[in-house]
Amino acid sequence: MSKQFSTVAWAKAASIYEVNIRQYTLEGSFNSFAHHLPRLKEMGIDIIWLMPITPISVKERLGSLGSYYACSSYTTINPEYGSLDDLKALVKQAHALGLKLIIDWVANHTGWDHHWTTEHPDWYIHDEQGNFTEKNGWKDVIDLNYSNQDMRQAMIEAMRYWITECDIDGFRCDMAHLVTLDFWKQARESCDTLKPLFWLAECEVVDYHTVFDTSYAWAWMHATESQVKGNNSLQDVWNVLHGYTQYPEGAQKLFFTANHDENSWNGTEYEKYGIAAKAWAVFTCTWQGMPLIYSGQESPNLKRLKFFDKDPIQWNQPLEMARFYETLLSFRKSNLAIMEGETFILPTGEHANRLIAFIRKKGKDCVLVLLNISKDDRIHIEIDNPWLSGTFQNIFSGVQFTFSGKQVFELQGGEYFVYSLKSN
Repeated sequence: MSKQFSTVAWAKAASIYEVNIRQYTLEGSFNSFAHHLPRLKEMGIDIIWLMPITPISVKERLGSLGSYYACSSYTTINPEYGSLDDLKALVKQAHALGLKLIIDWVANHTGWDHHWTTEHPDWYIHDEQGNFTEKNGWKDVIDLNYSNQDMRQAMIEAMRYWITECDIDGFRCDMAHLVTLDFWKQARESCDTLKPLFWLAECEVVDYHTVFDTSYAWAWMHATESQVKGNNSLQDVWNVLHGYTQYPEGAQKLFFTANHDENSWNGTEYEKYGIAAKAWAVFTCTWQGMPLIYSGQESPNLKRLKFFDKDPIQWNQPLEMARFYETLLSFRKSNLAIMEGETFILPTGEHANRLIAFIRKKGKDCVLVLLNISKDDRIHIEIDNPWLSGTFQNIFSGVQFTFSGKQVFELQGGEYFVYSLKSN
């Protein structure tokens, strides 16, 4: 199995920022979010991902505003967010800053009062009694029938609409594995004729990389959470990461410590990871793959955002984590070792469940990453590796050190070091 489509050049070393328009500002609109584009560009973001922009069904709605993922139309704008012209303006502003913009696409199901339910009821799956139904236990949506060729073509036409009308740059495909892979192939072949797009799959089915450029690292995230809770060890995390190395050439994984589902249902990154939240964030930006930052993580956001109701992010001034992410994202863009280097996991001996240590190298670029993912202070580790030779700079402090192949480090609880080899 191999990838059938090439990843667009601008996505290969990119970072993604997930935008929850509803909760981003008090207004919850495209126009109010647009004011944040310059600072996101400055922070090092490359791709803006908008959560679903379509209107939300009223029938069987959950909460006061409903789920973003229960749409009533595929080709109109949620009026809460503004107008079609507002979205067009947002895309143009993003492009003017050198940013790309992708939209969330929910192909598996619609809300109960999507106009297709009356216009084309045969486009849906029905139960034995002939009623609309849903397979995954979600009460506010109903499943589409992908054996119906007319529905498939209408779905593709809806996707093409946003490319031609608003000049979007790709799709983040919700629960992609619930939709048959041959449909996604058909959709990509059709949509990519309009412009080269970036395709992100919310799934971990390896075969889907025949179509998709990037897929979620859910297994990694669950393994890290279990490790923090003491339910497994770091070895389980390494096992997951090894599995990812067996993916087809060119396939990329999306790493994150928060997203809309995690934040609302399982807790903020600080609830999940505690003192190690920043260390794990460093990992997502320095390991092989693509990092995702969720709305408000740069603030930082310390609360679970309500999913079905208005619950604005509480922005700190100044944004306490913005410089942290800016340092990581600008560094990874400028360093070949991070973008495409070899990775060598370093032994941590008795600290095997408390420390992460790896070194990455490509050409003249070499990076050492040390992460203390425990609460324990004054952990000492000796690194002995021929790559660790020369003048290295701590990317966060700017302080330079001369290493000669063997070096002892001390890390406090939750502490993280990223050292980059300085070229002569």
